[in-house]
Amino acid sequence: MLAAGALMLNAFVWGMSWWPFRQLEARGVHPLWATAIIYLVSLACLLVFQPHAWRGLRQYPALLLLMAASGLTNLCFNWAVTVGDVVRVVLLFYLMPLWTVLLAWPLLRERPTLTSLSRMLLALAGVVIVLKTPGSAWPVPESGADWLALGGGFSFALTNILLRKLNHTPALSRVLAMFCGGALLATAAACIGVARGVVALPPAPSASWLVFAVALSLAFLAGNLALQYGAARLTAHGTALIMLSEVVFASASSVALGAAILTGRTWLGGGLILLAALWSALSNDASSPVKRRRTN
Repeated sequence: MLAAGALMLNAFVWGMSWWPFRQLEARGVHPLWATAIIYLVSLACLLVFQPHAWRGLRQYPALLLLMAASGLTNLCFNWAVTVGDVVRVVLLFYLMPLWTVLLAWPLLRERPTLTSLSRMLLALAGVVIVLKTPGSAWPVPESGADWLALGGGFSFALTNILLRKLNHTPALSRVLAMFCGGALLATAAACIGVARGVVALPPAPSASWLVFAVALSLAFLAGNLALQYGAARLTAHGTALIMLSEVVFASASSVALGAAILTGRTWLGGGLILLAALWSALSNDASSPVKRRRTN
């Protein structure tokens, strides 16, 4: 129950994060800089209380892969929900049955079954419906936000699987890797964007935007701690089910505040995507962590 509650907290933070990110952008802070600031603050907080957390990174080089996956997840998702339709972004982000089937085989040695392949096809049918707009000839991503959402979802699925695969490593080292990934990749991407003239430097520090940045930093700190705790103790499928609550948080808040439009196509395609994820989480192959460790 604690693990499930932790994942619900993380889903709430991610589901509601689009609003403060848009507030920061309206005040001149690009989502890449906002992400970098958030994770630099989180990283500093962690090192103040646990200065020896670095040791795990030297001892377990595989955590560098977790660092990259988590960094890409945050970079892509935060940027996508800032500039795109929130519901559409979240639905594309949550193609968990598809990415889980593709990643669990090589990383967790879980061979795809006929049932898991059926779920993957159901999710694909949903994404085709979401992407096939009346003005597009093919069901392909039509905006940068779509591509960012898909890339972020893939990275998020990889992050969840790596958290289970690396659950023998120190918890603080996993958290540190995730914070480092968010800070380093977002900072690097923002600097490249500035050099290319597509990202503006953040404005001078002022209370008008620092309040949002600090509050969001603390929320993401709590959310990431909750994610590593919950995902390391539940199955990949169980994690996917609980994290679907983010769709509810994001959809309800974005529609209420006018940041998303729910069309019939979005309802139908999103329903198929969510049905595939629900089917995945409730299926018989969503075994307990203990059983899965014995069979790996």
